[in-house]
Amino acid sequence: MLKQGLNMTNFSLRPPAEQRALTALSATTKHVFVTGAGGFLGTSICLALSAAGIKVTGFARGHYPHLSTLGINMVQGDISDLPALTAAMKDCDLVFHVASKAGVWGSKADYYRPNVEGTANIIQACQSLAIERLVYTSTPSVTFTGEDEAGINESQPYAQSFLNYYAQSKALAEQMVLAANNDRLKTVALRPHLIWGPGDPHLVPRVIARAKLGRLKLVGKEDKLVDTIYIDNAAYAHILAALRLADPTPSCAGNSYFVSNDQPITMASMLNKILHCADLPPVTKRVPALLAYLVGTVLEKIYQLLGKTQEPMMTRFVARQLSTSHYFDISAAKADLGYQPLVSIDEGMQRLRASLSGDIKV
Repeated sequence: MLKQGLNMTNFSLRPPAEQRALTALSATTKHVFVTGAGGFLGTSICLALSAAGIKVTGFARGHYPHLSTLGINMVQGDISDLPALTAAMKDCDLVFHVASKAGVWGSKADYYRPNVEGTANIIQACQSLAIERLVYTSTPSVTFTGEDEAGINESQPYAQSFLNYYAQSKALAEQMVLAANNDRLKTVALRPHLIWGPGDPHLVPRVIARAKLGRLKLVGKEDKLVDTIYIDNAAYAHILAALRLADPTPSCAGNSYFVSNDQPITMASMLNKILHCADLPPVTKRVPALLAYLVGTVLEKIYQLLGKTQEPMMTRFVARQLSTSHYFDISAAKADLGYQPLVSIDEGMQRLRASLSGDIKV
């Protein structure tokens, strides 16, 4: 990630639209606080801000010297620690709350402490320090019930029941952030779906590893359309949201937005594009959707009984995610944020292939 990121510190190499947004943001913003700064999206946001000459304080549980060497003030801490969090946020005028516990497996406490209580701390710290803008990284999973989501928009209600604690905790956190919006603290929530690209520590390596072990399979007889978002586009959407919040009466304040590459693609096509980048054969084997769901149900019960903390090979959530459509109408993000994807899936795949082959000149 560091080698890829070094290119991104050069402001002139960024797309003109992003340069304009960052330049405008720098006129209204002097010091930005980024939670989860060491993560995939957090790092990308930090690098974009730093490239524009905006002072950045990154907050993360781990130690990330590569960000420190790029001039980003890194503070190691836990968002569950309100005093430490508040001290680190002092003198900031904008917060990107990106940190969360992700994944599809774990106890309620595992997810609620960082995702719900941690978000409550972020809101409280913003209020006590009179920070006026908060951009929250949410997820489309807040509306996911296990059924097809074909071109839905933000009018889709939150799910009434969830297939894991991650989605449930993120839904609660998002509602807290939006409810906190007022004239003193303007808030917005973004819902990026399946972020990928060079340096991705989640989707890409997982797909490649499973393919190499012969464990990667398609779920269901029918290929459903899904939305994804390239890492640079996800970071760009966050920059735009922060910029819009600086408006005197921002139309985005108090709202949530789906953001994507606006290129729905079948899961089979997406997986095989990733595999092609790694010079691996396409995945063709399939598992019936019902069988995958039943296996996930049984494995979850067994793991719960045995007290296992590692993620099962299959869960109900994963089975449903892989066998249903989930793509979104991002008209609201285009209208309110001025968002348009800067990097297409094909261009992103070229960059991904170059990064996997060791060629970082992208």
